[in-house]
Amino acid sequence: MCGRFTRMYTWEELVRLYRLTDPFTSNLQPRYNVCPTTEIDTVVFGDDKRALVPMRWGLIPSWWSKTLKEFKLATFNARSDGIATKPMFRDAFKRRRCLIPVSGYYEWQTIGKEKQPHYFTRKDGEIVTIAGIHEAWIDILTGERIRSCSMVITEPNRLVASVHDRMPVILEKGDFETWMKGDRDEAAELMRPAAENILQRRLVSKRVNSSRADENDATLIDALSL
Repeated sequence: MCGRFTRMYTWEELVRLYRLTDPFTSNLQPRYNVCPTTEIDTVVFGDDKRALVPMRWGLIPSWWSKTLKEFKLATFNARSDGIATKPMFRDAFKRRRCLIPVSGYYEWQTIGKEKQPHYFTRKDGEIVTIAGIHEAWIDILTGERIRSCSMVITEPNRLVASVHDRMPVILEKGDFETWMKGDRDEAAELMRPAAENILQRRLVSKRVNSSRADENDATLIDALSL
């Protein structure tokens, strides 16, 4: 799974990688502890447009008829083996896919009663592009239209399996169009573990175990001195 990540990329890097056409520019600030239910960056494709869109991390299906406060389900991840059939995710998977850029993500290894965090990044230093799905929901109390998303997760490769039994679906540049515009079968072919030469990992401080750890604290990603 992926329950926490970092953002250290620039607007220029996003434009270059995703060929964004939206004229909007942003002075993106680093975030070192991005948590579920907060607002994150997503990339969506229109007819001839590619835009960066902020969304709530944790998908709320359009058919949800209660308040946001009553929505207790953890939907920040959508498992690849159920995404096409589960009512929570199936319509978004069929019709509304997105790309979720991250600089790196945290995963936890259970050792006895302790949880040791690891930090995963790309070996080439590029942005990690995670497959996502998204929805729009109307808040019944305020009438506000809330856009939300989930990261798609799958079986781990060998590197990740030593830490956890799931990993995010990581897309390469050549996969973007297929994920965004392909049919369900074509998209399903991409929901596989990343190749072994894509990621690297390092141990980091257990301070990141707390979701309240300061997201402005750059030392959260420092390699742990053993």
